[in-house]
Amino acid sequence: MDLRETFSWEGRRIAWGRAGSGPAVVFCHGTPWSSWLWRPFAEALSPDFTVYLWDMPGYGRSSKESGHPVDFGVQAEALAALLAHWGLDRPHVVAHDYGGAVSLRAHLVHEVPYASLLMADVVAIPPSGSPFFQLVKQHPDVLSRVPPYIHEALVRAYIGNAGHRELREDDLDALVAPWLGDEGQPAFYRQIAAYDERYLVENEALLDRIDIPVTVLWGTEDVWIPIATGERLAAGIRGAAFTRVDGAGHLIQLDAPVALATALRSWLTGVSG
Repeated sequence: MDLRETFSWEGRRIAWGRAGSGPAVVFCHGTPWSSWLWRPFAEALSPDFTVYLWDMPGYGRSSKESGHPVDFGVQAEALAALLAHWGLDRPHVVAHDYGGAVSLRAHLVHEVPYASLLMADVVAIPPSGSPFFQLVKQHPDVLSRVPPYIHEALVRAYIGNAGHRELREDDLDALVAPWLGDEGQPAFYRQIAAYDERYLVENEALLDRIDIPVTVLWGTEDVWIPIATGERLAAGIRGAAFTRVDGAGHLIQLDAPVALATALRSWLTGVSG
């Protein structure tokens, strides 16, 4: 499933793709990822659902212009605009990492209606950010100017640390590729510099407004965001379910693909009636 379509919004080019038929399911990725992580799961669901993938502005195949903000607020506005462009009313939303904060803000602040929300190892409430993430946030201008070979080594090590299991070389290559070159390298540091925890604080304060079915999945071996944060997130949402995924780190899609695919299908089949 390729991102063959583009949506122009506020001077940005948002790459997206759609496949299948049935109830709409929108997948939201995080950082430093892209929709590539969700592609096999979307393809597996496409016989029974209409699945939508998109790369946030500043990520993957979407535009990475230096003058375009890429903070949570902008990404939530982009998601709201994209859902309107697709003409979707109350889609099911599946989110990972930053996608959690973005999808929550679109729903809670911009009042975009969803049918249900599944969040897996998400950045959604404070605190968040690995030690390397915090270092980059403090020195984005310095690190964006390191030689390309050092930058690539940093990104490969950073991404590799997100998985509980050692990543396959081709998977690691696919995750690193968007952040290389004259466009990708500065974009990598720019999106970390744009992180603003106040959006997460706002999310947590509004969790009690959520009145749709919600489930939270979390890898027991996630070293980027402790499982206790996931438990607190679920506890703050009325009626939310919480599921531990054994043997999975932050990259739950690659660490536990069978368990995640099973949970996705079971959840979506149940909430779609």
